Amino acid sequence: MTRIFSKSVLGLSASIILMGCGATTLVSTPIENIDDTPLKVSDLTETEKKTWGHKDLITDTIPGMSVDKAYTEIIGTKKGEKVIVAVLDSGMDLKHEDLDDVLWTNTDEKPGNGKDDDNNGYIDDIHGYNFLGDSYNEQLEYTRMLRLGLGDAATQAKAKAELDKEYQKFLGYKNQMEQMLPVVKEADKAIAAHLGKEDYTKKEVAAIKPDDETLGRNKSIIMQMLTYGDSIDEVIESIEGDTKSVAERLNYNLNKDFNGREIVGDDPYDINDTDYGDGNPQNRVEDESHGTHVAGIIAAERNNGKGVNGVANNVALMSIRAVPNGDEYDKDIALGIRYAVDNGAKIINASFGKSFSPNAEWVYEALKYAAKKDVLFVHAAGNDGADLDDPNHPNFPNDQINNGAEFADNVITVGALAPKYGSEIVASFSNYGDINVDVFAPGDKVYSTMPNNEYDFQGGTSMAAPAVAGVAALIRSYYPKLSAAQVKKILMQSGLTVKTSVILGGDASKNSTLDKVSTSGKIVNAYNALIMADGVSRGKIKL
Repeated sequence: MTRIFSKSVLGLSASIILMGCGATTLVSTPIENIDDTPLKVSDLTETEKKTWGHKDLITDTIPGMSVDKAYTEIIGTKKGEKVIVAVLDSGMDLKHEDLDDVLWTNTDEKPGNGKDDDNNGYIDDIHGYNFLGDSYNEQLEYTRMLRLGLGDAATQAKAKAELDKEYQKFLGYKNQMEQMLPVVKEADKAIAAHLGKEDYTKKEVAAIKPDDETLGRNKSIIMQMLTYGDSIDEVIESIEGDTKSVAERLNYNLNKDFNGREIVGDDPYDINDTDYGDGNPQNRVEDESHGTHVAGIIAAERNNGKGVNGVANNVALMSIRAVPNGDEYDKDIALGIRYAVDNGAKIINASFGKSFSPNAEWVYEALKYAAKKDVLFVHAAGNDGADLDDPNHPNFPNDQINNGAEFADNVITVGALAPKYGSEIVASFSNYGDINVDVFAPGDKVYSTMPNNEYDFQGGTSMAAPAVAGVAALIRSYYPKLSAAQVKKILMQSGLTVKTSVILGGDASKNSTLDKVSTSGKIVNAYNALIMADGVSRGKIKL
């Protein structure tokens, strides 16, 4: 699982320290003039921030997927078929108020009796399966490979170079933040005392006329911090969260002496050692929020007066706990894919990825198995702001080897959009690649479900993939005869083409157009996808 750290970590710390159905009459959104759409100059409202991924680019000038438009003008009161979507991820909060009524339930299994009632090889798997046991924190794959001596000499050298580089980078972040946080808190205390109030606005700080050097310095610090959040409390909370994440990266992910798997009891590098895990894919700790957030994007209960609306209705969410706080094991992913396929999933959402995969062939075979069984696999492109077509920046799993021909027709890889149409539409963290990234979808600052009936914003291609999985679920619900391969093509061909130049990796010196950094050159659009699906299902459109 690749983390997204806030700007306070990546760019701010050093500067602070230095300072101290579709009817045939419907017409799809025209794409030839999409770049003439006026830019949105006003900030998003609070409601728009929470729902921007469902908005319409033409109507709202927000680069969403036209989900609201699809429900209003196409779906309406139509009845679709239930679609099982597997969330292959960290544990999910199965008790969440916005998810509890959309869970997949294995009705052939009797809960809590310790028996494999349906003879599927898994005991008490009522809402899915947990391949991690009680483990959660884990190493990154290249750290594990060094600990276990996996791979040839060249692979070991590459893994060591990557570990050394990342460890020094995050050690630097740790040192910077340990200096930064008290400086920010002290500046906040001083400004609050000067203004005579703890809750102050950026405008009030800007109006301060310092009468000494210390006050001027504190004003400058707070003014800079308030460019990264609406309040100083929000910024401090972000820094503290990043500080914790950096500590976890050093203590677990990049710690060669750590072994998070030993409490599970299996050999994670033996694909035949399958007697492990349990039938409870619930998240183990509150910080294990990733799977819950992903699940809400796909199918949080719609129009129930709570929280958020998922993209898709008519969904049953299958929770498969296989992604730890670190890199996933190839065995868990391969077995998780097969579990999803064998238990009726038609779509698998895979919001994870890693740069080393010592047993990639296990996952490749599982993907081929899913393709044979007509299951769509939706995968996040990753969050390194890198070109995945560059052999130095691989992202596993994928559907081809060494940029060669695709070995399966059921895998769609998704890059992330930011909620700002124009040159900055591609999220600064999103990976890209003409060969390795198929489409783009909303992924930055996405509001969704969190454990314990909470809701919050998270960003990453991890959020873009479930948005696409949700659209795929709509297609498979209302047009169930369409195959996984057809759904993939519809998602890629029906999107909106953005021809304007976009910034890549957050670096203004790197820019290109979407058709050169993704296979389709398009952003996914639910409204257009349903219209095309209708045409394909009627035989009026050939893919």
